[in-house]
Amino acid sequence: MKLPPDSVIAIEKFTLYLLVPQSESDKSEWPARGGYTLANAHLLQNDIRVQLLPLEARPAQTSPFGSTYKIRGELVGPSGITIGVRTIWLKSPDKSLLRACERAVKLSILRLKMARKSARSASAPSSPKKSSVIQKATLVAHSGRPTATVRELSFGNRWEYAPAPETVPVKIDPQYGLFIDGKWTAPRKGRMFDSINPATEKKLAEISSADAADVDAAVQAARRAYDKVWGKMSGAERGKYLFRIARMIQEKARELAVLETMDGGKPIKESRDVDLPLVASHFFYYAGWADKLAYAFPGRQARPLGVAGQIIPWNFPLLMAAWKIAPALACGNTVVLKPAETTSITALHLARIFQEAGLPDGVVNIVTGAGETGAALVNHPGIDKIAFTGSTDVGKAIARSVAGTGKKLTLELGGKAANILFDDAPIDQAVEGIISAIYFNQGHVCCAGSRLLVQESIFPTVIRKLRDRIKTMRVGDPLDKNTDIGAINSKPQLDKIHELVQSGVDEGAQLVQSGCPLPSKGYWFPPSFFTGVTAAHRIAQEEIFGPVLSVMTFRTPDEAVERANNIPYGLSAGVWTDKGSKIFKIASRLRAGVIWANTYNKFDPTSPFGGYKESGFGREGGLHGLSSYSRLE
Repeated sequence: MKLPPDSVIAIEKFTLYLLVPQSESDKSEWPARGGYTLANAHLLQNDIRVQLLPLEARPAQTSPFGSTYKIRGELVGPSGITIGVRTIWLKSPDKSLLRACERAVKLSILRLKMARKSARSASAPSSPKKSSVIQKATLVAHSGRPTATVRELSFGNRWEYAPAPETVPVKIDPQYGLFIDGKWTAPRKGRMFDSINPATEKKLAEISSADAADVDAAVQAARRAYDKVWGKMSGAERGKYLFRIARMIQEKARELAVLETMDGGKPIKESRDVDLPLVASHFFYYAGWADKLAYAFPGRQARPLGVAGQIIPWNFPLLMAAWKIAPALACGNTVVLKPAETTSITALHLARIFQEAGLPDGVVNIVTGAGETGAALVNHPGIDKIAFTGSTDVGKAIARSVAGTGKKLTLELGGKAANILFDDAPIDQAVEGIISAIYFNQGHVCCAGSRLLVQESIFPTVIRKLRDRIKTMRVGDPLDKNTDIGAINSKPQLDKIHELVQSGVDEGAQLVQSGCPLPSKGYWFPPSFFTGVTAAHRIAQEEIFGPVLSVMTFRTPDEAVERANNIPYGLSAGVWTDKGSKIFKIASRLRAGVIWANTYNKFDPTSPFGGYKESGFGREGGLHGLSSYSRLE
């Protein structure tokens, strides 16, 4: 059955391709370019007139949803720009179809006229505030050379989300003391430092700076609690305290999430929906193990180590505290915790929960301060175990300090994870995984997928989709529930990101950034990625710890593995493919402690976490987390 040449099918719900030939050799790749609806694609023409070629309906195999006919066709516009139509399935080519075609013609012409009128009005000098529906963009590399000219749709601010600020009230004290032996005490020398909100650059509170004498008091309090109370308590009783703490964290989760966001700059939806549920989960998980250590290590007797000194970073303050405190207490140890100087507030509010839960005095002590405070804790002779999460350089210094002292040590250090994308992977799903891997928590994640290895055959498609995706990301107020990327934690960290990004540009890589506006106050960096990166670039070897991705290509699985392992780090990795056998084969060859398959940044308290090489040693989480705080006999 032949349809009239002047008919048109219903166009609104079908995806079409914008095919713009760059050269004769590119024609075979045209279907991989574009992705506009037909109505929108018309807006790319200079003329509303569109030539419609004859459409033919013919019998075909049964479609997935039961139709028995299909229509294919092409629309050709002025200047030789062709819009290829995807297959459209029909149940029967009867008169109702022709009537539907006629209605679709009228509707599409009306829409085109309205869109053209809107575009003409928006571009008029008398309406400078309106944004044009049609935008011609030239992508320019930082070398100054134009790389490609594209035409794309721009809706201006018509799809902006309305502000949705978090309204849960929280109380922040003007000053916070040290939590030692179950009491709040002032630092011996009276020194304080400011805790700054990175989104506003305003002071939140004054935090105490502990010196060696304060650390000594905390260690002595922890030793007394271990010798007299906690070390002698049964596992079942210790578990009761941990269960109580976990439930109280759940009750105060919203308040703690707001504090975490204000103090650290991460988006509230991440603090609320990721960090706090995991914090409670870790306390629940290890509460269950407290009276079952004999089953955790069959045939061996698990004994506590004594006093554990723990130093946590600023990217996940509350979560890192839970990772370390919960297994230590479950195994019968007492703790002296030192949070990062830029994000101490939530750890101090956690201390209040310990008080309310009735935790015996001295079981957990919290001393705040900068590197000197941490050094005093590491070097204290009364410490039996050191657990550190932070930079590789500081981890190496700690390892040198404890060598030969008999202290047990676990280190969770930096990373430069490879996210490997094969050509048989579901690309749209993988792009979302890439976004989660690098832009989660502004890239302030030690296991972030900061190196993307893409198989050459799909590289153009992935880059196009990635470029389009980062344009949709919202950067701004971390307390707004619509924000995707919050504030960089501190000015020094922002300076480090700028320095490494500039090195990438200077070494010849091409920088792609979203054009999102950044707030005038605070520390911000837009979502970015580099192409043209080689293994010799600093951005391919050094941890940026920000929302910056380095994209490289590979041809074979062997090359992918070689590139992934060719760095000093070995904390994590990701593999994207639709073949399970390939996942297991590649994962077995990657030198990384945590490997995700067709996902990224998924955490669970039952799963161990840790790295190889300069990413540290030892594991936290799961049964492995118990062994780190036990002496097995």
